[in-house]
Order: sequence, then C-alpha cells, then structure tokens
Amino acid sequence: MTESPHASLRPPPHPEPEVFRARRERLLEQVGDGVVVLCASPELLKSRDTDVRYRADSDVWYLTGFAEPGAVVVLTPHDDEARFTLFVRPRDPERETWTGRRAGVEGAVERFAATAAHPIDELPDRLLKLLEPADAVWYSLGASAEMDRRIVEQMKRFRGTRPRSGKGPWDVRDTAALLERMRLVKEPAEIERMRQAATLTARAHRAAMAAARPGMGEWELEAVLDATYRRAGGWGPSYPSIVGSGDNATILHYTTNDRVLADGTLVLVDSGGELGMYCADITRTFPANGRFTRTQRAVYDIVLAAEEAGIAAVQPGAPFSDVHDAAVGVLVRGLVSLGVLEGEPDALVEAGDHKRFYMHQTSHWLGLDVHDAGPYRGRDGSPVTLEPGMVLTVEPGLYFPVEDDVPEALRGIGVRIEDDVLVTADGHEILTRDVPVAADEVEALVGSAVR
Repeated sequence: MTESPHASLRPPPHPEPEVFRARRERLLEQVGDGVVVLCASPELLKSRDTDVRYRADSDVWYLTGFAEPGAVVVLTPHDDEARFTLFVRPRDPERETWTGRRAGVEGAVERFAATAAHPIDELPDRLLKLLEPADAVWYSLGASAEMDRRIVEQMKRFRGTRPRSGKGPWDVRDTAALLERMRLVKEPAEIERMRQAATLTARAHRAAMAAARPGMGEWELEAVLDATYRRAGGWGPSYPSIVGSGDNATILHYTTNDRVLADGTLVLVDSGGELGMYCADITRTFPANGRFTRTQRAVYDIVLAAEEAGIAAVQPGAPFSDVHDAAVGVLVRGLVSLGVLEGEPDALVEAGDHKRFYMHQTSHWLGLDVHDAGPYRGRDGSPVTLEPGMVLTVEPGLYFPVEDDVPEALRGIGVRIEDDVLVTADGHEILTRDVPVAADEVEALVGSAVR
C-alpha cells in the first residue's frame, strides 16, 4: 500500500536540555573570559494589529531550545551561578489568553535548564554586573537596535570606570565567528531531522508535480505544497515557495505565483519544508503538460548532467568550490552544444561568458536556516574544505532571457534542479531523491493525479 502523502512524519520530540547544554559548553570553551549575549528574533508586524507568524531565532534555539519572542540569553563562563541566564517575558494569564502560554521565569529554569532566569524588564539593571568580569562581549551588532544601543552604552561606561576599577570588557566580538562554524557541521540528531525535512519536502514536490496540468494556476501548485507541509506535521515552507511557469522560471527568486500554466511551457518549483526547526530545499523543473519538447529536454538534460557532476564532487576533503566548478564545466559545454556560446569551454569559463545564463553559485549550506550559517571561504580566501556532517545544496540551472540575440527556441526557458546533499565519511548522501529527476520519470509523474 502506498503511504498517504498527508501521513504525519511525527517529528522527534524537543531535544533534551543536555543537548543544548553541550552546545553552550562548546561555545564557552572558545570565548575564554568573554560573555555571550544573544537576542531572540523580534516579532514582526504584518499590518495594524496582525503579526507575522513567529519563528524563533536559529542561534538562540540552537543554544537553548527556547522559542519565545522577547528573550535575551547571556552566557557567563566566569560565574557558575549565572552561567546560562535567560531574560524572558514573565507569566501573564491575561495576555496568555490572547497570545498563548509562556514559559516565564519558572519555566526558563525548569524546562530549559537556565542557571538563572529573570523577567526581561530587569535586563538593564542586571546586564552591567554580568558583563563586568568579562574581557570581551561576544555579540552580533545589528541583531537588535535596542541591544546595540545598550551594549554601546555599557562599553562607554566601562571605558570611563576601568582605569579605577580594572574591570570591564575591552571590545565587542561577533558571535557569528564562532557559532557559524559550530552550526556548519551537523550532529547526528540534526541530520536525522534534516532527513525528515527532506522526506516531507519530497512529498510536497511529488504532490505538486502529480497535480500539475495546463490551465492550473501557479498559486494552486503553491497551495498543494503548503498543504502537504502542514498536513504531514511540518511547520510550513522554510522560505516563500517559487512556482514559475514559462519565462517566470528565468526570475531566480520569483514568488508572485499568479500566472496560469500554459500548455507547452515548463514549470520551475523551488520549495522546501521545515520540520523540527530544520529546513530542506528542493527544485524541480517539469513540463506543464507532462511532455518535454525537444529543446526543453536538451536544456533539462544539460542541467541534470551538471547537477550530477556537482554532486559527484561532494567529497570529504574536497574544496567547497569544486562543486560549483564541476557544474559550471558541464553547463558551459552544454551552452556550446546548444549554439548559445562559441569557443573553447575552459576559455569561456575563464571569461565568465556563461554568467548571462547561469548567474548564481551552485551550492549553499543548509540546516536551521535555508541559507544556513557557515563560511564559504577561510580568512586567507581559500575555499572551505568539506567535512562529514556538512549539508549543502547542489542546484545548477540555465536561464534564457526573452531577448533578440538568444536563439528563438530557447527564449523564456528556465531550468533548475536542486537536491540536498550530506557529506559523509566516504563520500556523500543525497537526502532528497524521493522525488524523481530523470526526465522520463518526471514526465510519468506530472499530471498523474488528474489523468
């Protein structure tokens, strides 16, 4: 029996406090005598008195598991009694009737293992004492305008008192310098959540492809994706879904999704689901009527070959840039075969002549964020070396604008194929191949739900 596309994936329970404590300790080992300050994501107003649905800040959740707005985290390695301090919104039965239950000060300690917890209103009075023994404040400027101002004020204050007291931090350092590298290599439990997010996303793409037909609205395919994410237990899309038909597929971040699918055109769907705070990211391109034209198939096969070359380059010890270089080589040879470019492929790559038709990178990191934390190059400018536990996308594409100097048969064609790939000890694992990529399999799936 085929599994229902709406069956719940039953995401794993909230990680135990020990998982977050271990991460905090790894971070504190690196900050020495510094103090770490992190702010929860702000609530965003959609219009009037309606908010955008709240999603926790990834760094705050990664270190604490706390997912409420209005929180500030302070980590102080020099003070065991305040090693992990949470400033939170206090319990308020009247407000909770309207906006949902809060952990409060008591819950911050009991459920999230905070060493100390205080109402958020007490932060101004308590922050000075927490910062005073530190040699540096680890804080990402720009995270919060209010906190930026408060940190600057405290640093000015210490500058004036330090000559007499000998206390107070000397500088502000960016927490991203440490956290991005920590988050880059995933723990086994994180990888399992990402596998589940990938399974969820593959379900949604299969459902959308099966439902597609000429005359359907791009917005209807978006609704199929969203419904699948939510019905199966996901949080929803991890970013606004792209459903671009015809020449809309040549707009990289097209999200208007308001055109009707025309017979004979391609549909590019770039969408990912979020499950248990972790994201997936898949792109598939398919013919609206279930049959590629000869030209569409030629472009599709080139992009698929480029993706396969990029995936093959995902190996432990390889430079991150190898993935892009492998994909670009195939794409440029394909552009020559299509008659779009003329010349020797290596020279064309060196000159960047392909960038008119392929203007983005082939990969990005994936995890708690769809464009996840982590550097792509070291301080010396060399590419980051791939390690087991890293997860990245591989997503080459070709995009042909509707312009006079582009061969007429290619104008308005946009093709991108994207999968999520885990670096393993002996190579790689493709997390997202539950949705087909072979052209014949794609044709068989498209429209199958409405035949």
